[in-house]
Amino acid sequence: MKQDNILEIFSDLGIRATTPRILIYEYIKLQSDTFSLGDIENALPDTDKSTIFRTLILFEEHHLIHSMEDGSGAMKYCLCRNQGECEEEEFHCHFYCEKCKKTYCLDNQASTNITLPKGFIMNHINFIIKGICDKCSHKTDI
Repeated sequence: MKQDNILEIFSDLGIRATTPRILIYEYIKLQSDTFSLGDIENALPDTDKSTIFRTLILFEEHHLIHSMEDGSGAMKYCLCRNQGECEEEEFHCHFYCEKCKKTYCLDNQASTNITLPKGFIMNHINFIIKGICDKCSHKTDI
């Protein structure tokens, strides 16, 4: 299901293509790293906060996005690069900068070197590395 056409993606998943959902998904597709509900609210000020929240829940249920807690107090989300068809080896780490409070996707850093006990089934994994990002580490006031 690796299309770029939003209407096809929604249709294939049984998601009704409303204007707010299309606008929110267009915003999400432009993000290279994580985003929060507040980020979308700031980018789309004419879209109601409850609509954004319900849309994020819908997109997560259909595996268009993934959610994570990075310790900042706000739920963060990132785009599923495979529109809901993620394999275990595609799970990745995230880096939370304690200075600028931004969370980065580390797409090339697999996070599945864990062996679960027999009978355990992994549905989600969340690895957060905390520290100072490259932009903040070059500033003189760290």
